[in-house]
Amino acid sequence: MLKKFYKIIIIPYTLFLLYLMFFGMGRSQYEDNQITVEPVLSTIKFIHNTIELRYIVTIVLGNIIMFMPFGFLGWVLPGLKSLKTLLYTFISSIVIVEALQYFTRMGIFEVDDIILNTFGVYLGWLLCRFIEKRFNRLVI
Repeated sequence: MLKKFYKIIIIPYTLFLLYLMFFGMGRSQYEDNQITVEPVLSTIKFIHNTIELRYIVTIVLGNIIMFMPFGFLGWVLPGLKSLKTLLYTFISSIVIVEALQYFTRMGIFEVDDIILNTFGVYLGWLLCRFIEKRFNRLVI
């Protein structure tokens, strides 16, 4: 039951997420290409320089939670059931998306986004394994 629902929802969800990454939240095209390559430090600076907690939660946790559903991709594409293969495929894909943001100037190529998004996929993969073991009857 869960796998059937996932198969129906993952493509529209992916398209929605891509919309958010390029056009959502009032985005407009930057005048110059933007890149942030300081792993972890840029997120720490962002947290330190942001006054409102809701922005921190939205950006940092959002970058993790919004990508957790991709940890379940093994349900649709059995070749991605392995964590190693899933992460390799996801990191390759998210680097392409970040590069597109950079080249179209519709976002910033941020190494921290890649790290946080990948951590979200990993947490999703762990949750998927937990659900499969604990609730086997619901997964079918």
